[in-house]
Amino acid sequence: MTKTQQVRLAERPTGLPTADTWNLTTTELPDLGPGEILVQVNFISLDPAMRGWLNDVRSYLPPVGIGEVMRSLDIATVVESTHPDFAVGDTVSGTFGVTEYAISNGRGVQRVDLNAAAGPTWLGVLGIPGMTAYFGLLEVGKLSEGDVVLVSAAAGAVGSVAGQIAKAKGATVIGIAGGPEKCRMLTEELGFDAAIDYRAGNVLKQLREVAPDGIDIYFDNVGGEILDAALANLRRGARVVLCGAISAYNEQKPPPGPSRYMSLLVFRATMAGFVVFDYADRYPEAGAQLAQWLAEGRIKSREHVVEGGLARFGETLNMLFTGANTGKLVLAV
Repeated sequence: MTKTQQVRLAERPTGLPTADTWNLTTTELPDLGPGEILVQVNFISLDPAMRGWLNDVRSYLPPVGIGEVMRSLDIATVVESTHPDFAVGDTVSGTFGVTEYAISNGRGVQRVDLNAAAGPTWLGVLGIPGMTAYFGLLEVGKLSEGDVVLVSAAAGAVGSVAGQIAKAKGATVIGIAGGPEKCRMLTEELGFDAAIDYRAGNVLKQLREVAPDGIDIYFDNVGGEILDAALANLRRGARVVLCGAISAYNEQKPPPGPSRYMSLLVFRATMAGFVVFDYADRYPEAGAQLAQWLAEGRIKSREHVVEGGLARFGETLNMLFTGANTGKLVLAV
C-alpha cells in the first residue's frame, strides 16, 4: 500500500479561506485494480474557480464535499500501472486532487511531453488557462484582426494568454492589472499595447485615455466596477466575454449587477458567459495552435511556482485573491 498526504475540505469558508478550511491528512491507498494507474503528483494547478467549488451552490461542477480531497488539475508521474494505455514513467495531466499520490482509472488523463514544455507550462499556456483564453476570445468573443481588446486580470494565467492571442491575431490589446510592475510586464514582456493600473485611480478615465474610440472586445476575469468601466466604453457591435469574476468570489453576498448594462442596447453589443469544458472535444485543436505560437515566440509562458508541498496549499490558493501572483500559479509537491 502507498501512504499519501491529502488536503481535504474541513469546513466551507465564509469569505477568504483560512487555515480552518483545510485538513492535511494521511491515508493509505489500496492496491491497484485492473485498468488503473497510481500517480505521484508533481505540480498542482491553483485556479480562481477553486473558490467557487467550496460553496454549496448549484454550478457547472458539483461542490467539493466536506471531508473530500480538494479538487485540482495536476501534472503527475505514473509509478504503477495496470492500464493498457499508460506505462510506468509516463508524465500525465489529470484531475487527481490536492494529494501526493492518487489512483485513477485513466478517464480524463492525458500524456504530456516534457520535451515540448515544462510541467507547469502544461498547467498554464498549454493547459486549461490557455484553452480558456483561446475559446473565450476566438469563439465567444469572435476576435477579428484590428479589434481593440481589453483584458482584465491581464497578468494572471488566463488574461496573460488571452492578451497574447489577441496580439498574435492582429488586435490592439489593453490589459488591466494591479501595480506598476505587473503593468510593465504586460507591455514590456508580453507585448500589450497599453496597460491600466486599477490601483492608480479611476479605471474608466484611464481606459478612455488609451481607447478614446472604445473597445470591441472585453475579456472579463474580474466583474464588479471594472466590468462597469468596460461597459461604459464599448463600440458598436462589441462583445463582452464573461470568463470569471474574481473580485466577488470571497464576498458573503452576491454583488450588485452591472449598472452600465444598458450600454449593450445602445451599442448593439452582446455579453456572453462560457465554460471551457464545453469545448473539450476541440482541446487538441487549441493545444496545437498554442504550442505553435509558443514555439514561435508569439506567446510567452509565465508561471509562478511555489515550493513547499501540500502544507502550503491554503496560503498559496489565497495568493490568487490578494494579487500576489503573476502568471499561472502552481504549487510544487
